[in-house]
Amino acid sequence: MDTIDTLTWSACGEDDLPALTTLAEACLAADGGLPLFATPRLLRARLLQSRTLAAWHDGVPVAAVGVGTDRRPATATGVVHPDWRGRGLGGRLLSWAGEQAGDADLLVTTETWSPAGEALLTGRGFDRTFVEWVLRHDLAALPDVATPAGVRTEPVTWEAGPELFATYRASFADRPGFEERDAGEWLGDLRDDDGYRPDLSLIARGPDGTAVGFVNVIDNWIDQVGVVPAWRGRRLGAYLVAGALRSLAADGVRDAWLCVNDDNPAAALYRRLGFADAGRRARYLLRHP
Repeated sequence: MDTIDTLTWSACGEDDLPALTTLAEACLAADGGLPLFATPRLLRARLLQSRTLAAWHDGVPVAAVGVGTDRRPATATGVVHPDWRGRGLGGRLLSWAGEQAGDADLLVTTETWSPAGEALLTGRGFDRTFVEWVLRHDLAALPDVATPAGVRTEPVTWEAGPELFATYRASFADRPGFEERDAGEWLGDLRDDDGYRPDLSLIARGPDGTAVGFVNVIDNWIDQVGVVPAWRGRRLGAYLVAGALRSLAADGVRDAWLCVNDDNPAAALYRRLGFADAGRRARYLLRHP
């Protein structure tokens, strides 16, 4: 068995992105989690932050961490290859990240949650501030949800953008932690996302034509589902998700994904619609004394 003594430690950069992709894929295969973690965009954001450290074996990274120190709290994400766990590498990466953070609070993000990783972080005094399930739906089997009485749906258009935002706000304003956003900013984020599918996203209208719910689709992800308070409890959310899944399947997509907060009651709904657990992702915060 290779030992930790055979490793070398140094920074990693853009040229190492293919090797870091392989490392992320190995962690996802072992732990589940956010599959987007292994994409260049998210890998750069997580592992190629302003400061980096990797453990190398025969020229291949077996553990890596990226730390961002340009804002507060400082941020960090680290991974250890499944074959190299249990040898103290995660602890060394975490200690180094803490040194880089200095006197700033440190927020650690993990896109491939594991019980051992949580034990390490909580044992070092980190508090878990966020955790959500990553759910996958095999589109070979689609749910059948009856149309709620009086409801019709239509694809999203940019002309209906202000109405879409108003429906989003009405659907989420009463949720804990809701952050008020400017309509132009929120719609601008959708416009700027190359993966946004307005043709597969839906607005639901009640008998009088008023928007009462929506679902946004980005690539093959159910990104947001919202139902205004007066229309909750009528299976409108289930109907919207089922409609988006049918549209994705008709577009040739093989699977669909979504993330849902650990304590969100909607998780049970998504599982009833055929979504299956595919891992978790979380954030942990260490406050500096």
